[in-house]
Formats: sequence, C-alpha cells, structure tokens
Amino acid sequence: MSKKTMGIHHITAIVGHPQENVDFYAGVLGLRMVKQTVNFDDPQTYHLYFGNSGGKPGTIITFFPWAGASQGVVGDGQVGVTSYVVPKGAMDFWKKRLEKFNISYTMMERFGEQYLEFDDPHGLHLEIVEREEGELNDWSFGEVTPEVAIKGFGGATLLSTKPEKTAELLEKVMGLELVSKEGDFIRFRSSADIGNVIDLKLTPIGRGVMGVGTVHHIAWRAVDDEDQLDWQKYVAANGYGVTPVQDRNYFNAIYFREHGEILFEIATDPPGFAHDEDQETMGEQLMLPEQYEQYRSQIERGLIPIEVRKLD
Repeated sequence: MSKKTMGIHHITAIVGHPQENVDFYAGVLGLRMVKQTVNFDDPQTYHLYFGNSGGKPGTIITFFPWAGASQGVVGDGQVGVTSYVVPKGAMDFWKKRLEKFNISYTMMERFGEQYLEFDDPHGLHLEIVEREEGELNDWSFGEVTPEVAIKGFGGATLLSTKPEKTAELLEKVMGLELVSKEGDFIRFRSSADIGNVIDLKLTPIGRGVMGVGTVHHIAWRAVDDEDQLDWQKYVAANGYGVTPVQDRNYFNAIYFREHGEILFEIATDPPGFAHDEDQETMGEQLMLPEQYEQYRSQIERGLIPIEVRKLD
C-alpha cells in the first residue's frame, strides 16, 4: 500500500494574549475567525481557528493563546515559517497594509517566487506569496477584499533535526512529490491547489524550544475516517509510533512525531466547522464540546474576553 496526502489541513501554533492574536489574524490579515472553542486537553485555554470564509482544509491556522507564557525559540523540530498565498497582483496591497500597521517586513526570493516575510506580534514567522492556483477567498473584512485576500496556505518551511529522514518521510510515506532543490532547501508538492508546497531546510539550525511564537504541529489531510484509519496503519507500518484516533469535534486526528522531531497530525476533512453552528455566524460565539458544556459558566469566567474588531 502507498498513500498520498492532498497537503496541509491546518497548522497549530502557540501565541500570547488572545486579543492580540485576534486583532492580528482577523483585524490585520483579514482572516475569518471560523471557530472559538477551548483546548480539549486544557479547557481553561482558548483554541482559536482562522481561515477562509468557509473554514476549508488548507486555509486553517489555529492557536493556543497563553497570555504571559514564556517565549519559545523557532528551530529544528518545528515548522519554521508558515506561508500564505494571495492572488496574483496583491503583493503591493499587502506591503502597504503591513506598513499601515507598522509591521516590519523583508522581501526574498525562493524557487523563483517572491516572498513577503514578517512576524506576527508574538514572533511567529510568516510569509506571503502570490500564486494563480487556489480559489479566491470571498470573505471581506475591513479593507481586505476577495481580490487581495489570503486564499489559504501557500505551504510551510520545515526545520528538522534530521533533514534527510524528514525528506524520506515526506516523499516515501506522505506521498509528496520532490520537485526541486535550490541552495539549502528541497521543495515538495502535493496534489491540492492550496496548502501544497513544503520547503525543507537541509541544514539544521539548532533545536527549537516550544513556547509563544512557535508552531506546535502541522496537520495533513485525510479524506475521511476510513482514509485516516488507513493512514494510521500505514504510518505505523513504516516505523512511526502513531496515536489512537482523537475526536476534535471538527475533525478526527491522529499524531506522530517524525524522525526529525516535528509533530505531525493527520486530520479528516469532515465534518468541518459548520456542523455545530450556522455557516453565516460561525466563530461569533464560544463553542464547547459536549463533555465541557456543563462547565460553561466556570470556563467562561476563566477565559480572557475577546472580540473581532475592524482596525481600519
């Protein structure tokens, strides 16, 4: 048996104050908050999801915001950079938008593409790239309209303690296609039109330290529950210790740490984010899984209040 993931399902990171997180990803980047819930393993902490208008796989970045937590160090064993893709011709808009909010950026080129590089308020490394592929995001927020809006993930740059082992996993197990090598990077691509480009740095830079401003894990797409169970068996057969299926309400998840020490998840596309609230209003209220609903009052008292605000 061989398998191929369509690409990135979501990326989950650790950040600081939740309102600063919301202001940046919704207010500045113009993403939709598609779900506010809690960390199922730590219900006193938010789990916030941002993506395109429908919250489709390949567009979702999620956060555990811990106000006052210690700063992490971006390094090996992590996703080093999260890439966002915008429509062709939108780069000037994004330069001006970052300048408007006094966010420093640099321009760089990799594999023939121009990247706009910057950090979020908590130190997470981000970049924007223009590409034709991927449908437009029809979510408008402030000055961010569908003609320039982030479509979803362009991909990610992986930092590994054992790059050759991670490369082998990406190609031989996850089923990505090795498409190019340039300098210190190898590029892989999946079959999807978004969340489909993975760049792997070939030279270790030093082990990362988990904390604010670092990615916790990267999740790959499984078509459905049956496909995920096939992945579970396949990953285990290739020598990786994989977890039982975890019910995350909006998808099911399995986890394993690859040999370069990056935490991988494989998540199901269904059921998605609109199954427990209306598509038009999702993300506006705190949603709790059934096991925590009886503790709603206590949980709400312990969470820092947040709101999605237009900053333009």
